Amino acid sequence: MTDMQDIPDETPARETGPSPAPTPASTAPPAPASPPISALLEAAADAALPVLRGVRDDQLELPTPCAEYDLRALLNHLFQVVVAFQTLAAKKDVDFSTTPDRLGEYGARWPDRFADETERLVEAWAAPGAEDGLTGGMNLPARTVGAMVLLDLTVHAWDVARATGRPYASPAGCVAELRTLVAQMAPTARKMNVFADPLPVPPGASALDVLLAETGRDPYWTAG
Repeated sequence: MTDMQDIPDETPARETGPSPAPTPASTAPPAPASPPISALLEAAADAALPVLRGVRDDQLELPTPCAEYDLRALLNHLFQVVVAFQTLAAKKDVDFSTTPDRLGEYGARWPDRFADETERLVEAWAAPGAEDGLTGGMNLPARTVGAMVLLDLTVHAWDVARATGRPYASPAGCVAELRTLVAQMAPTARKMNVFADPLPVPPGASALDVLLAETGRDPYWTAG
């Protein structure tokens, strides 16, 4: 990407003559600033952890809304994402070629270890400069990359909840941020088979249901 300082200044030269009348300042209130990604990640983790802590060992082979993952594989994938995106917050490279079996490694302690990793994720994205510049193999804006892990933490928590029959409610601020992300990236994500085609939702559907449908998920999915 070309640096902003490298773009020629093509502002036309000012003509001499009387100065135009000043334009009245706008009285509209400024748009509210977006919350830091770290704050959204903390809220998403707080919503996800009760769902994950409720998973029983006899449920790990259950199907999930992600057809390619049973519940064990989905949890290992989410573990990998939460750990890897700590590194991306520090603008370092990440290897996604393999998915460690952290549930097998940690045994019954895996929910506690996952909680520890979400705390580290929040800390990593709260570090000064974490949202600045570019990061990742595609050199995307760092805030966009932070929103990607927010998407995984939100949507996969819903996947786990649906697979296990537990309630789940994502914080409204997370859903609003993710609707913006999905609108921006969905066309490319669909070409790369990261998202399926969007699904219709009935009038009055919740913002979370609309978000899920935009990623190609059926918000009303049930096992079997």
